[in-house]
Amino acid sequence: MATATTPNATVYVRNLEERVKIDQLKEALSEIFSEYGNIIDLVAKTNLKAKGQAFVVFDDVSSATRAIDEVNGFELFEKPMQLDYARTRSDATVAREEGDSGLETHKRRRLAEKGNDCPSPYKAYTEQLLERKQAAEALEAQKKLKRPPGGVVPDARPAKTTRGAGLKPSGANASAVIPDEYLPPNKILFLRELPESYDVDSLTTIFSRFEGFREVRMVPGRKGIAFVEYEAETGAISAKEATNGMQIGDDGKGIRVTFQRQ
Repeated sequence: MATATTPNATVYVRNLEERVKIDQLKEALSEIFSEYGNIIDLVAKTNLKAKGQAFVVFDDVSSATRAIDEVNGFELFEKPMQLDYARTRSDATVAREEGDSGLETHKRRRLAEKGNDCPSPYKAYTEQLLERKQAAEALEAQKKLKRPPGGVVPDARPAKTTRGAGLKPSGANASAVIPDEYLPPNKILFLRELPESYDVDSLTTIFSRFEGFREVRMVPGRKGIAFVEYEAETGAISAKEATNGMQIGDDGKGIRVTFQRQ
């Protein structure tokens, strides 16, 4: 994964479905990203400027890196998520590392930067219109002089970069990610490649027969995956050994059962 943003513990998520309610969206994001580490904050807002975006704050950078490497391009509510590191540290991270006084300083600095960079909510739009007008006038003047333009007028907007959604990196970060099959045991199982017709009740029938069964959790808006929790690792180990590769559903395809990534 190539990114110009400095790695930090906050993941910036965009291209989210804007019509989904915030509570439902945050629940789905929490289910997905909690597989990669401890989440200390999850921010998603309803205002127009921030719709379709969210910030997932982990307690360490390595968790954020794993999440970006593996979840980028993952479809949520039928839209592929686009992930990157956040440009700045989150309030939750600053408060955790520097306390209340550091958080206040961080907030004041951020407000000052916003005041300098964008004194008016219409500034960026107005500047863009002005630059377009100036470019059109320059081109018209060149035509009147009956000579070809001396150069290409630069577009005021930065070029959008197309990122390979879901592609796994080939660098050092990729080699550090433990394959799912070798994850250490814990009491939560991660199920994949489930038939779309299977719901909580269907999965409960299968997994409740193992010792210490607690619950099955589906991920809202995402078909084919679920989590199963047990009271202790022993129950999860028994369930994984018995069900990984089990053929269920009409197509007879085996399901994938691994331990949740901690």
